[in-house]
Amino acid sequence: MNFILDFFGFIQGLGVSVVMPIVITILGMVLGSGFGKSLRAGLTVGVGFIGLNLVINNLLGTSLAPAVQQMVANFGLNLNVIDVGWPASAAIAMGSTVGMIIIPLGLVVNIVMLLTNTTQTVDVDIWDYWHFAFTGALVAILTDNLGLGIIAAVINMIIIMVLGDYTAPMVEESLGLPGVSLPHGFTTAYAPIAMLFNKIFDMIPVIRDIDINMDNVQKRFGVFGEPILIGTALGFIIGGLAGYNISQLLVLGVSLGGVLVLIPKMAALLMEGLIPISDAASEFVQKKFKNRGKIYIGLDSAVGVGHPVTLAISFVLVPMMIFLAVIIPGNQVLPFADLAVVPWMFVLITPIVRGNGFRGIIIGIIVLAVGLLIATNLAPLITTAALNVNFAMPEGASMISSICDGANPLTWILVRLHDFGMMGTVIAAAGALALAFWNRIRIKKEAAEMHAE
Repeated sequence: MNFILDFFGFIQGLGVSVVMPIVITILGMVLGSGFGKSLRAGLTVGVGFIGLNLVINNLLGTSLAPAVQQMVANFGLNLNVIDVGWPASAAIAMGSTVGMIIIPLGLVVNIVMLLTNTTQTVDVDIWDYWHFAFTGALVAILTDNLGLGIIAAVINMIIIMVLGDYTAPMVEESLGLPGVSLPHGFTTAYAPIAMLFNKIFDMIPVIRDIDINMDNVQKRFGVFGEPILIGTALGFIIGGLAGYNISQLLVLGVSLGGVLVLIPKMAALLMEGLIPISDAASEFVQKKFKNRGKIYIGLDSAVGVGHPVTLAISFVLVPMMIFLAVIIPGNQVLPFADLAVVPWMFVLITPIVRGNGFRGIIIGIIVLAVGLLIATNLAPLITTAALNVNFAMPEGASMISSICDGANPLTWILVRLHDFGMMGTVIAAAGALALAFWNRIRIKKEAAEMHAE
């Protein structure tokens, strides 16, 4: 058992840009693409992720986050729960007992769901299984029961896999990612909220007719409506609020303009590698499984971060989040390290609202406001989880939390259901199984229609 855990720990430590080529190459060969073609596809995807990480970490991480942190200092904010960021949350999750087994457990869950026709997704995004482990670790602490924590992690994964299937056609159409789904524990949790509010907006006169999207902006403003200039302008605004001097303003503006240009190009490189594997998966399923519909490759939602509307909304809402943290009664979280991951919250919200920036911003304000309260509520459990794995607490911090996954609404629901003990587990498990059964019916209906055509 220790050998298996050490092996998966080694694989996880290699990082996405190394693991992805290996996984894609093996998957391509299994699907009959041949070694050379599969290897090229895998390496192309790996290079795409290297590009994404360079843009996100070097431009977003080192440009946007410090500007917003300077805004925090300028306005003298004093909130007592520190946002330690997703790398710390992932380390806490994977350092827990649930985290030690989550990768082999997640692979088994995915295989079982594929065999029972309750998912269409082959989730190769194994390093992001930490989101499920995070939920499981908190439940294990709350209930003092490791078994319930493991069950909670599995329930979380089942729900996310179903939501990934359901939103995959939107991902294909809006984000231009054919054959891809996004079963991401953080991003996908916001999809039901976006669907609910999108329906509500459709029922409200006047509001339902407001449509702000990048296509309209570009048509109205010409070259000044292009993503590179919008990003640059937003960089100037954020830098101005941070009190930057002229040289700092220019650097931030050009950096954020570069983000809006470079991320879509890196996503296109990813697609160049994935399309042959996606096509091979479809052919394989049609030959081997006559009753199956379309099969999707499950990826990290980073591949969708580059959508112009997603980034434009995020640039507006990052400074807004600081304002919300100050004015919301009961909030104790100081947004800090995770400010750069705000775009991940909107990767699926954007296609659900069909690129409508107005709806995206309204939904964004709601999820950010509620997310801060969720992060505050879960802070004691997250702090305990951190201490259990000997996490180095920030100097002077009595409690820690995070936006990713501390502000995750699905994580909060699954954790708080366990305030009711075993009954909470039963309710959560029943809900997840019902969702999986509904997905099976939907998949079989879709497969029947596809084969009839």
